[in-house]
Amino acid sequence: MECVVESVVTKRLGALPVAAEFLRRLDAAGIVDGLCPGREIAHLTHGQVIEVLVANRLTAPAPLVRVGDWARTWAVEEVFGVEAELLNDDRLARALDAIAPHLEEIAGSVGARAIAEFGIDTARLHWDMTSMSVHGAYPAGDQEEQYPQVKYGHPKDRRVDLKQVQAGLGVAADGGVPVFSRVLDGGAGEDAQVVDAIKALRTLAGEHRFLMVADSKPFSYGNVTALLGAGVDFIAPVPAARVKDEVYAALDLGRATAVDYTTERDAHLLPDQRDSYRVLEDVHLLDGPRARDPQLALRRILVHSTGNAQGQRRAREKRLAKAAAELDKVARGAGGRYYNTPEKIAARIGVIAKTRRVASCLRTAIGADATDKPTLTWHFDQQILATEAAADGWYALVTSRPPEQDDAAQVLRDYKGQGAVERRYSDFKGPLAVTPLFVQHNRRMPALIQVICLALLVFCLIERQVRRALGGDQKMPGLYPDARRVRPTARMILFHLGELWLRVGSATDPPTIVITRGVQVHLLDLLGVQVDRPRWPETCGRHTEHLSWPL
Repeated sequence: MECVVESVVTKRLGALPVAAEFLRRLDAAGIVDGLCPGREIAHLTHGQVIEVLVANRLTAPAPLVRVGDWARTWAVEEVFGVEAELLNDDRLARALDAIAPHLEEIAGSVGARAIAEFGIDTARLHWDMTSMSVHGAYPAGDQEEQYPQVKYGHPKDRRVDLKQVQAGLGVAADGGVPVFSRVLDGGAGEDAQVVDAIKALRTLAGEHRFLMVADSKPFSYGNVTALLGAGVDFIAPVPAARVKDEVYAALDLGRATAVDYTTERDAHLLPDQRDSYRVLEDVHLLDGPRARDPQLALRRILVHSTGNAQGQRRAREKRLAKAAAELDKVARGAGGRYYNTPEKIAARIGVIAKTRRVASCLRTAIGADATDKPTLTWHFDQQILATEAAADGWYALVTSRPPEQDDAAQVLRDYKGQGAVERRYSDFKGPLAVTPLFVQHNRRMPALIQVICLALLVFCLIERQVRRALGGDQKMPGLYPDARRVRPTARMILFHLGELWLRVGSATDPPTIVITRGVQVHLLDLLGVQVDRPRWPETCGRHTEHLSWPL
């Protein structure tokens, strides 16, 4: 009598069913295949490949050459109906090549689908850009002109020695969901992208009027004129150099109106320990580059933040202390070995003034003693420092919205949502691992970045779905060992779902989900994902059986 022992194969399931369900609702594969049809004899469509790449970024980001290895140890075939052997780097590269000419259509179509399917409110949209530094030469002559160029620019990470590409995100205030994304040249100026962003966001918003919130880049005469001409409401900060400290110093804080606003960072603090905000209002006059350009009168909101004031005061005290120590050292060494000429002393003073940013208040005098050796005396102009201190905490916003629509306090609250874009870029470069980028052609680089933007969209929709399902204060226990109630983030949701496992089973033993934490069941319920209803019978003709996965 023979005894047959069947081995049990276990694969990591993680958040793959969640990713598959959200991608199905976005019709990501259908949109890609509609724009980029493949050959009929192909084992996989381009849409299937892109969905798998998105799922990889959401679960365990890997270089293209390692995606096949990831698919073998994760339940990719069981969830997406895609065999790991088909996911070699050549096939992935062909999919990126196929979508490269259609990135804007894919981003716009998927974004519009997200708005309609998930009911995202687009009344307020935030726009910002970031850069991704890349390693490699990428000679200009080897790059294809019709695709975003890898170039030197002004990198956010200050790696001026590396070339870069850039990405822009249009993020809805509703859940911080990036409903629009665009990949741009590494050398593209941020202010030059505003007009195109306006057109794209208007298309997404449809007939509804929306408020565009951005950083200081839109604050140019051309961009403001375009915004006003398009009938788009906007809020943007005024660059610090456009408002002198004397203007802020002359403001009467006692006349400013207190704003009922608390940052998430301060929500757990007692009221007297939180940063407070006050606002005043006046008019900002913006001149055009040509004498004949009409002057624009913009509504200006002057904001005072106690948190900013404290930070600026501490930063100034540190700068002055470091500058004073270095200047004293120069004064003591004047006439000695290193500072034996007035020119050397002046050169060192220039370095200190620039490095410590004290040029506006530093006053120096280089003289000579009885032996004709150079001397140095210095002091800080206390009147200048008093003006700077009086300006601490103040900044300015401009908006096209009239007072009867939004008072000054509401303008500030709307602008504060701009932090949602910054947080999404943190997710973009953190858990979704947009860098480092390893691709050979500038054609594939923007395609891969666009895939990661799609992953960011799903990432944010997952977070929004859980929070909306929770309702109330949107907090839940079970995410941390101490069982404290917190608002779940997508990063934390995917972390817990990442420990789901699948026993693949056999002909006599059905596949089984292995639950390792009770919070996983709660999260799946909040997400509305039923793991006992696998997706692949609907999308892959090679599998026809319906499997029941007991929990």
